[in-house]
Parts: sequence; C-alpha cells; structure tokens
Amino acid sequence: MAEVGSPPARNTRPRNRRALITAAAAELFYRDGFDQVGMSDIAEAVGVGSSALYRHFAGKQQLLTHVVLDELHPFTEITADTGDVEQVVARLAAAALDHRQLGVLWQRESRRLPDERRDVLRAELREVARGLTRLAHAFQPGLDDADARFRAWCMFSVLTSPSYHQVQLSRREFEGLLGEMVVIIGHRPPHDLAPRPEAGPDQLERFAGRSSRRRLLLAAATRLFADAGYSKVTTEDVGAAAGIAGPSLYNYFASKQELLSAVITRGNAWLEVELERTLATKTDPAEALRALLRSYIRFAFDHGGFIDILVSEVGHLPAVERHRARQTQHSYVAEWVGLLCEARPELDPVRSRILVQAALTAANDMARTGPIRDARTVLRLGSALMLETPVEG
Repeated sequence: MAEVGSPPARNTRPRNRRALITAAAAELFYRDGFDQVGMSDIAEAVGVGSSALYRHFAGKQQLLTHVVLDELHPFTEITADTGDVEQVVARLAAAALDHRQLGVLWQRESRRLPDERRDVLRAELREVARGLTRLAHAFQPGLDDADARFRAWCMFSVLTSPSYHQVQLSRREFEGLLGEMVVIIGHRPPHDLAPRPEAGPDQLERFAGRSSRRRLLLAAATRLFADAGYSKVTTEDVGAAAGIAGPSLYNYFASKQELLSAVITRGNAWLEVELERTLATKTDPAEALRALLRSYIRFAFDHGGFIDILVSEVGHLPAVERHRARQTQHSYVAEWVGLLCEARPELDPVRSRILVQAALTAANDMARTGPIRDARTVLRLGSALMLETPVEG
C-alpha cells in the first residue's frame, strides 16, 4: 500500500499521536475504502506498532466513528455561531475544503458501521442540520420550518460535494465558489414544498409480476445492496427476496460481484440513454442542462437504491470493472461540464465541474435522504447552482 503522509520516526511518542492516527485513517478510508484498510495499514502510516494503535482505539469501527465525528464537528461549531451571516458562510466554505473527505466518509464508509455507531453520527449530523436551518432563517427570517430544513440539507450537500471529485482550484476561488452556492440556496424565493410521500415500490420493481427471473434478481439486489450494503448481503438473501431458490441464482449470475456489476451497468445504461436522447433533441446548452437535470432527478427519485449503490458500493467491483464504472461516471459528468461551458462562456472546465458536482450531489442527497421529495424544487435549485452562481473572472 502506498504511503500516506510522512509518519513520525518509530519509537517516538508525539503528543498528537491520536490526531495523527485519525488523520491517517481518514485518508486511507477515503482513498481505499473501509473494507480494504486494516489496522496494521493505519499503524504503518503513522509509524507505530499495532499495539500502540489499540491503546487509542479498540478497533476499526470505533476509529471510523471517531474519524467521521472529527470531520463533522467543525460544522457543528461554525453553525452554532449566530453572528454575521457572511462570516459564517466564509467559515463553512473553508471547513468544506479543510474536511474535504467528509462526504465520502459519511455517505460511503459509515454504512459499514453497526446501527448503534451510525446513530452517534446521525445525532451529530442532525446538530449540523439544525445549525444550517438557523442559517437559512438568517438569510430569510420569514421562511417556514420545512423550507428552512430543506435549504439546510441542500447547503450541506453543496459543502460536501468536493468530496466526490479531485478538481483543484486556488483556495480563495474555491472557497468563494462554495460560499456563493450557499448564498444562492439561502436567497432563493420561498418554496411551496411537498412533503415526502410514503415509500412506495422502486420503479425497477413495479412490473415485478411480469418480470423475468433475471430482472427480479436485479431488483432484489438493488434494494438489498442499497439498504444493507453489499458486504452484508448474501446471494441467499437476494434469492429469497426475489422468491427464487438460492442455487438458482447462479443460473443468471456467476457471483455476487457479477450481480453488483449488472446492477451498476443497468443504471448507468439508463443515464447514458437519457443523455443521448437529450443531446439529440436540445440545441440550446442551457435548455439541455435543465432537461438533463430533470431526467436525472426523476431517475434518482424513482431509483434511489441505484444512487445509493453508485455512491457507496462501486469499490466492491473487481479492479477492471471498477475502473470502467468510474470512467463511465466521469464521462457522463464531463458531458454536463461541456454543456455548462457552452451555456456560460465565462466558466472554465474546472469551475464548471465544481458547479455540476454540487447540483448532482444535492439531487442525490435530496432523493436519498432529504426531508422533502419535491422534484420541481430540486430542479429549480440545481439549475440555479449551475446557471446562476457568480464566479470570479
């Protein structure tokens, strides 16, 4: 495994060893994934023996919990400030870059934790959301509580969106761009929000009665991988959920990995078809972007399980397929970036990618975990993030 940072010399006892451990663990979990990192890898990155590591943390799950709490806590502290809104926004933008790993660590890696540890993290996240809700009210004192909470979660999505790409921009410009997007969310006119409806069947399962066994297995796998995580699901679980005897699954898929690959390929194919259809029918780049966002939001709301898997489970594919899936995602986003550069000639690809990723992250989060399921509002907000965010020349 490649080195992480510069570990201190062995047999030394730096006073900040606990902080060094959490920093090294955060980077390794972010880069390689929780399941692929052992305590010995973290110990090597810090330059200590494994026994020294266990004096600070009882195990990898406790360490991951501590890492995510460390990433979340600065946002709790900043949003507790009821002072100048402009200063709070600037501090949030700075924290977003100081803790750029947060989005992936929370959305992807904390899924590996047992419920009781995730509950600890959820409690801290709710505190951040309450603080961001106060910020939304500070922007517009007349907002109702549902609208303010919606804006709070959208602000959090924007602030964590840099976690999902490696685009580099000068620190000052990057902070400014993130801050401008938070301001746009805060200043949008009040929304007529629809409450989240009772959960219904995923679109992929609506015609299950007429589905082939292969489609039944794909629908069941999508739901189970999204709800429990790939690692915790067995092929027997998938077969049982699809009403198919366990061994019969292997008539359609050679392994659980092949099943995961089929789920991801299926979802990506839908997005690519919609992309081609939109590019073939829309000539104005801004109109094409809005149409793409509309179809993406509809897909995310109807197929939330696939979005969960795309965010959290791609790392479980074999290396070649993992690379192919990520290249497909990168190429898909690149089409959005190209359209945005055409719609806004003052933007370069770097700034366009940051804006596009923020809009997609907000759409993903609102479809999967947001308190409101109002596609029209998410569409208006996502369009504003891409097409209205001011940038420095």
